[in-house]
Amino acid sequence: MAKYVLVSDLTLLYNYRNFPLLDFLPCAPSDSVPGFIYSFLKGKESPPMDNGEAMYSTYTIRKLEASLLRENKREDVAVPHFDYIENFIDSDTEVIGVSTMDPLGLGPLTMSYTVLFGSDSYPWVRKEWEKLMTRINRARKGTRAKLMVGGPGVWEFTIMPEELEKFDVDYAFQGEADDIAPQLFSQVADASIDRNLFFDGYMSYDESFTRFFKPQSRFISRRPGIRMYPTLDQIPDIVRPTMKDLTEVMRGCGVGCDFCEVTLRPLRYYPLEKIKREIEVNVKAGSHSAWLHSDEIFAYRHGTRFEPNVEALVELFSGVMSIPGVWHTNPTHGRISIPAGYPELMKKLSSIMKAGPDNWIGIQVGLETGSERLAKIHMPNKTLPLKIGADGSWQEIVWKGVYNMNLYYWRPAFTVQVGQSAETDEDNWDTVALINQLSNSEVNGRPFEFTVTPMQNVPLGMIKSKRFTVDILTEAQLAVYYASYRHLAKMAARDAYSEGSGNFLSKMGASGIISFGGWVMMKVVESICKKRGLDIEKAKNYGLNGRKTIVSPLQLVHN
Repeated sequence: MAKYVLVSDLTLLYNYRNFPLLDFLPCAPSDSVPGFIYSFLKGKESPPMDNGEAMYSTYTIRKLEASLLRENKREDVAVPHFDYIENFIDSDTEVIGVSTMDPLGLGPLTMSYTVLFGSDSYPWVRKEWEKLMTRINRARKGTRAKLMVGGPGVWEFTIMPEELEKFDVDYAFQGEADDIAPQLFSQVADASIDRNLFFDGYMSYDESFTRFFKPQSRFISRRPGIRMYPTLDQIPDIVRPTMKDLTEVMRGCGVGCDFCEVTLRPLRYYPLEKIKREIEVNVKAGSHSAWLHSDEIFAYRHGTRFEPNVEALVELFSGVMSIPGVWHTNPTHGRISIPAGYPELMKKLSSIMKAGPDNWIGIQVGLETGSERLAKIHMPNKTLPLKIGADGSWQEIVWKGVYNMNLYYWRPAFTVQVGQSAETDEDNWDTVALINQLSNSEVNGRPFEFTVTPMQNVPLGMIKSKRFTVDILTEAQLAVYYASYRHLAKMAARDAYSEGSGNFLSKMGASGIISFGGWVMMKVVESICKKRGLDIEKAKNYGLNGRKTIVSPLQLVHN
């Protein structure tokens, strides 16, 4: 049996019927989305291979697997399918590593649902986590196997460390581990942690976003100041296929938003040949897509003032689309200022990616706010190389960005934040105005295509006290929720069938539920808002009656 068993958060292994935004379904409170609807909409899990291992797994797990294989034999490292976990854990197993995204349901989007609905029930993402941990602990009972959790969601255990004890977790690991995973796993197995390499504790940030390290016995992280991040040549290529054909193209961001930890990581750009090698792993498994992951795709080999490197971006996407078997590609994240200021770049990339009415390019964009004041406070570099004022207002830059994206068949999935520091009611009404204006705009006779998802910033003290109620939301904050879900209902009704997958009956069933669900969600939010005294008509029309109106489209062109 395997020495090291690697398992992923279950919510990252379903296909969610390949419908945009359904990946966020597990964030919903379990008492708001009935189990049978959740089970249907989450779709299918990655299938198993003949030996019981997962055919596909998350990119995080695949990177960890590749790192361990540098110093271990293939039979010593296993990534089991959920249905076969017990088959891989026995007396030979030394460490079980679990990667998670939002184990306790404390992520911003999950918290937005919790606060909005004032729910006392666990979100589905936490129910799935507890289901997984129960299964693992049952399988390792009576063995010597240590249990270690890691991944992007491990920060949640710094808020609720008692959850580590609850599930008998030996260690929560924080940080990138591509270069040190073999040492980490062997030392955890032998209980012989090298204090010159590892630190008993975790990294966090104070109110001014300054990094600090806190000792904590069940946590382990890279020792402060020593090899904090792997270099590019220390990051291995994946050896088995990933969920949704994900392939990393760079790490770090550098934009400098004061609410995002990613910006503090060093920038590392994957060379094209490395990217191609990983995509080919997925193609050999039958994939025809390449989903390119970064925290800011338009920063790939960017210029000194964040000017897009047109040559590098064209080379990147041309190289990806030239791989035999690749029919489709799209990036995961990017900022709005580049589509606003560089329409010719968007046109070139769209041509390379074969974008069109039947092939929309989806990308997540951190809009965060419609308030120019908050944009200048929290994310002053978000518009670079454009400048707020010289190149238009924040709202004008966003509008022009969506216009150019939609013109060339890119569909942005926006996130907006509610509850930012220094936020006022006027800031939130600015966000409502921007959403309404975008929702009522057109390009070449086509309505703007975009989604917008509100995310709640909840103070850590409130998270610890578990005092989640809609009463903490102001009227203006509720208006942001209403405007967002009103537009989402419009998008669901318009696109549910065309964006679905499967046969006719499956698409009809899923699209019907999605479209109806979008309408129901909007009506539920509307009911909550009315009870709290929100003027619904004001929220519907704010920004459309001449106030806070985007005067005219920007003529931003940087060819």
